[in-house]
This record gives sequence, C-alpha cells and structure tokens, in this order.
Amino acid sequence: ESYMKSYTADICDSHPNDVQVLAPHYHSYGGVSMCHGEIVTIELYEDNKALVELLRDTRGDGKICVVDVQGDYCAVVGETLMGYAYHNGWEGIVINGYVRDTHQTAVVPVGLYALGTYPFKSQKKAEAKHNIPLEFGGVKFIVGEFLYADKDG
Repeated sequence: ESYMKSYTADICDSHPNDVQVLAPHYHSYGGVSMCHGEIVTIELYEDNKALVELLRDTRGDGKICVVDVQGDYCAVVGETLMGYAYHNGWEGIVINGYVRDTHQTAVVPVGLYALGTYPFKSQKKAEAKHNIPLEFGGVKFIVGEFLYADKDG
C-alpha cells in the first residue's frame, strides 16, 4: 500500500487555500486506502485503447493516471488494466467515467477512483489526447502537479 505523510483531511486543514478537492461523486474501487503521485493525463472518447497502451507499456512509478472519458457510458478500466497498472508501478487511476470487474479491482494494490460501475467495455475506436490539462469534478488536473487520494476524497 502507498504511504502518504498526511491524510487528505489533514492536507486540507493545513493548506486550505492551496488545494482543490474533487466533487464527492467519485468512489474508490481499488485495493489501497490511499495513494499519491504526479499527475499524467489522458482524454478518451468511448475507447480505452490508448489507456490500455499507457498502463501496459509505460512505467508509472510515483504517478497517478487521470482519465477524462467523453461520449456514451462504457467502462474503461477493469481487472486487466488494473493488472497492467500494478505491474508497471502506477500509484493510482482517477477516472471521470466508469469501471467494471470491481470484485477483482478491489484486491489489486493500486488506487482506483471513478464515478461508478458499468458492465460494458468501450466499443468504438477514437483518438485519445495525452498530457493535456483536464477539468472535471470541480478540479483542474495539470500534468506534473501532485494528486493525493484516500477514503475521504
């Protein structure tokens, strides 16, 4: 499990004017209670192929993958992608979208936060955008900045 020096509530108390907090619509589906790391971003449109390649082919030591999913409902992370993330050292994944295989993802020691679950995987093929600023849930995600997550947010 990843270790942080402080819980998010303590960070908010110590730095109330310096933090952004994700809206409370996101839930934890990963196998760790907290994670932190440098932000890497990807924007998808109903297709997780680029996310598969990123998590499978790229070392993610000390990094959190922030994913913004556009288009129709589909799950972009499940047990296979969590396995890739774990084997490549990713600290966590935060998704403005949906996940599946949550019985399996809950035991993989990687943070996973998403809006909810949805049983269908992505179907369409579309281009993804990497390492761009993203904004969702009331937070601006900038590549290279740091993200801290635990059961409080």
